[in-house]
Amino acid sequence: MTTHDSTVDHPTARTVTDVLQPRNILLVGMTGTGAAAGGWSGILWGLLAALCAGIIPATYIEWQRKRGTWGDRHVVDRAKRTPIFFVILGSIGAGSIIMVVGHAPTGILIAMLALWAMTVGLLAVNNAGKWKISVDSAVASAVPAILMCVHSPWWLLAYVLTAAVCWSRVALVYHTVAQTVAGAALGAATAVPFLLT
Repeated sequence: MTTHDSTVDHPTARTVTDVLQPRNILLVGMTGTGAAAGGWSGILWGLLAALCAGIIPATYIEWQRKRGTWGDRHVVDRAKRTPIFFVILGSIGAGSIIMVVGHAPTGILIAMLALWAMTVGLLAVNNAGKWKISVDSAVASAVPAILMCVHSPWWLLAYVLTAAVCWSRVALVYHTVAQTVAGAALGAATAVPFLLT
């Protein structure tokens, strides 16, 4: 089942999916990436990355939700997700240009490019058929992969949180197990190659 049933509720899963939603994970992850890439000044670049990759897209989704376009931030109708991906791509692209012009640390710029590549992959899968890959799982996987590359292999332990996100998406009937696993695999697969260059 890939369409959310509004009668399904699971308080623990709801808490996990809300606390570990993409904008929150990106805020922590990109700030940490910026710090690793450029110290205190890098934190500001990390905050810009979080703004462009997470907060602006979340704000767009909330704006559309208030207009009645979608029921909530989860956008359960796969066909309505395409505009979101283009907003994300545009926002990350604009942030990346600012970083290039502002001579941001290379590490945070590469992280942005990894997120951009991940979003292209999400868009491609979303539009290729009737399969709704999990964006939350992709972000929850990409960020630990990025932090692992720029900080320490110990960040692999954060994949416990990735697993929790995947579980919550399935428990709330937003996605199937396969859709969350595919999202997590895509997140890691697009992050690591960029960050190992």
